[in-house]
Amino acid sequence: MTASQTRTAPTRAKWTDKAVYAAGAVVWRVIDGKLRILLIHRTKYRDVTLPKGKVDPGEMLAETAVREVHEETGIRVSLGVPVGVSRYHLPSNKQKVVHYWAAEATDAAIRESTFVPNREIAAIEWVSVKKARARLSYPVDLEILNFFSRLVDDGVLRTFPVIALRHAKALPRSEWEGDDAARPLTDRGRRQAKSIVGPLRAFGVRRIVTSDAVRCVETVAPLAKSLKRTPVKTAKISQDSWEDGSADLRAVIGKRVRAGKPAVLCSHGPVLPSLLSEIALATGTIHGSYVGSASDLEPGAFSVVHLSASNPGSGIIAIETHVPKV
Repeated sequence: MTASQTRTAPTRAKWTDKAVYAAGAVVWRVIDGKLRILLIHRTKYRDVTLPKGKVDPGEMLAETAVREVHEETGIRVSLGVPVGVSRYHLPSNKQKVVHYWAAEATDAAIRESTFVPNREIAAIEWVSVKKARARLSYPVDLEILNFFSRLVDDGVLRTFPVIALRHAKALPRSEWEGDDAARPLTDRGRRQAKSIVGPLRAFGVRRIVTSDAVRCVETVAPLAKSLKRTPVKTAKISQDSWEDGSADLRAVIGKRVRAGKPAVLCSHGPVLPSLLSEIALATGTIHGSYVGSASDLEPGAFSVVHLSASNPGSGIIAIETHVPKV
């Protein structure tokens, strides 16, 4: 990462039973060449804030963010770079923890907006960053907006994700008599595979690349079904190929970086450190401990690597890791 990009270092959500979790977004668009931010005017509280809401049972944070933005504003978005976490205490004395992302509202999403004033949201408003600072009701929202503004100043607001996914829980080798590549997912693994569909879609994933091992193919099957997409199966990122020296991670990563489109790559625990290293190399990013942290994934977990849409060779903008609750 460059010096200006280390502000968006790898993040992992830490959960505690004593806190209330929520997620939202700084939704943005460019109108006549000028950046505008979406604010919501809440009916009950008579305040002005950023769209956000509490996590529903079984949801992961990214999933919550896109759902809440749509419910409150009628606009469907895909998440970009994480822009911070706000923490404050509720009247019950519980701490509320809110995770935010930048999220571009495309022209198509605006046209399809279903928003009408309602009992929760009286109005939505597109304003400049300067006006947003003046109108937001809470200091914690200003902190998020300030972080967002630094991304704008650095010219790295518009990004695309390359997502490294570890396959879900598979049957142990000790319980499988066939070829290792044919090992299937366990019941828990199949539940994990279903649970990550929403969070992966939250980042706008359209391209699915997977190791040809059965446990990887089964992991991305629910996502492929949801997107109505056919996964690209390849031995180039498989564990067998990695172990015998015939893997070609560089070719796979290079193609994805050049494409500049949201993609997920499903592979294996031992392969992931090399996979993340290749992303760093392909983008001219200085190799650091964050690569090791992002590749140390539990079964079914994934790390989202955010790259500049206009200049991916400028380095990794942010990395965040998500772990299924199943």
